[in-house]
Amino acid sequence: MTRKALISMLLISVCCIAAGKNRYPRITFGAEWSYICIFHSSFHYNYFTPEGYRMNEEDNFIGLHSNGEVLLHVGYNLNEHWNISLLSGLSGLSNIHNTVPVSIRATRYWGSDPDKDRFFAFADAGSGISVKKEMQEILAGKLGAGYRISLSRSTKLDFNVCARCSYTHPQIYFDHEQISLRWTNRNDAILLSVSAGIGLTF
Repeated sequence: MTRKALISMLLISVCCIAAGKNRYPRITFGAEWSYICIFHSSFHYNYFTPEGYRMNEEDNFIGLHSNGEVLLHVGYNLNEHWNISLLSGLSGLSNIHNTVPVSIRATRYWGSDPDKDRFFAFADAGSGISVKKEMQEILAGKLGAGYRISLSRSTKLDFNVCARCSYTHPQIYFDHEQISLRWTNRNDAILLSVSAGIGLTF
């Protein structure tokens, strides 16, 4: 066998191996839209009024409140079963304020063929900021599952449902007057919700 033929065979073999390993794109990106239904909210406020009185308020609410969420994501397929993604966008939290969440999501896909429809489950957690006059941090976590429809090798349509928990800091008002953060000792809120979403991944 000549040297040229040997080199050609090696190159063909390498290409075949690479093609076999690249049954799916490594880098992913896309968008996700969700309807959020908040069913429980708890609040704890401790602050000083404009007159200098110290106030402490705690309460729990059970009731439905609707919000929306739009997220963009970029990720990496570790293998046929696992994807790690970074997500950010705009989300509503009851009638408190909007937020800009930033989270990391780990997704597990069932079935060994990425080109076929399959079920998945995911967990994500992260932080972000509240969109208000005096911005503060938020914390959020999700646990969910869904079904992926494979439209092509790189284009997927996802449907998901999930349970969510959000921790944020609402703006406090006393007699319709905004209380500054420097007069606020505590303005905590925890919201529990469920959501249903649809997304496109490329």
